[in-house]
Amino acid sequence: MNLRVGDLVEVRSAAEILATLDERGELENLPFMPEMLAYCGRRMTVHKVAHKLCDTISRSGMRRMDSAVHLTGARCDGGGHGGCQTACSLYWKEAWLKRVDPDEPVARQIPEERLLKLLDANTRKGPDGYSCQATELLRAAPACLPFRDLGQYVTDVRSGNVGVGRTVRTFLVGLFNRFQDLSKKVLPRRLWIRRGLRWGFIEGRAGKKTPTATLDLKVGELVRIRSKQEILDTLNDDLLNRGMGFEEEMARYCGRTARVRARVERCLDEKTGRMLTMKSPCIILDDLVCEGVYNANCPREFVPFWREIWLERVETS
Repeated sequence: MNLRVGDLVEVRSAAEILATLDERGELENLPFMPEMLAYCGRRMTVHKVAHKLCDTISRSGMRRMDSAVHLTGARCDGGGHGGCQTACSLYWKEAWLKRVDPDEPVARQIPEERLLKLLDANTRKGPDGYSCQATELLRAAPACLPFRDLGQYVTDVRSGNVGVGRTVRTFLVGLFNRFQDLSKKVLPRRLWIRRGLRWGFIEGRAGKKTPTATLDLKVGELVRIRSKQEILDTLNDDLLNRGMGFEEEMARYCGRTARVRARVERCLDEKTGRMLTMKSPCIILDDLVCEGVYNANCPREFVPFWREIWLERVETS
């Protein structure tokens, strides 16, 4: 379909989508999930062209995805997956969409019970696990996309995902990170730049035992993300605070204010499909996502989880 950011599309009917799926409820190894049924017949705009994605399961780098997009406002609500609160941006194969003229009438949608049964049957993964788009991404995007593949950056710009300036910046960050990784292997420590850290320069300082704090934040409260230096004091050598990671992309938001969107207590483990229950809830903030600036312009747009110790209340009069 050669879709671009901003294009208007309509999600096909449940019957049309059913005709594209195999016995596992998948198209090209990408599941169509129960949470996506609510969008059938809706008209939406393309938010990002999902021609690549970052591998958060095996950490192999970027991987190539074919004929898929993310739609504006279409995130998984976890309703079909045990209440998972990760809020992933849904993947839509082009075969599940069609171009429409804004003046065309919207067709009446007829529920498709066969599709719902198919999806429900394939959502479970063993006695205590789930299958979803996030857990199956390595099958849906089996080919690695090397950094040196310049075509991906051309597609970033042509698709409207990002502009030329951002693409050049991201490429230069990637070059720097590869130099840092190489220098730590072949150069003596005294010749390392900024101790060999990747761009963003995140380094834990807390030692093995990381501190905690409880703010008991409520949805709608205004908070400020603490400074990078304050957050580094809460991280161990693996950039974790009690098992929760803090990444270079998140550091870009240090000092920003935002409202609490949700308290996260449950999320799926992408590697195993098992539901994880957090010992202490994390926070999701409004309008803050991973933009892939330091990661090859990945269009996946994860919603970061924030420890309360990384935040502070903003008093309002």
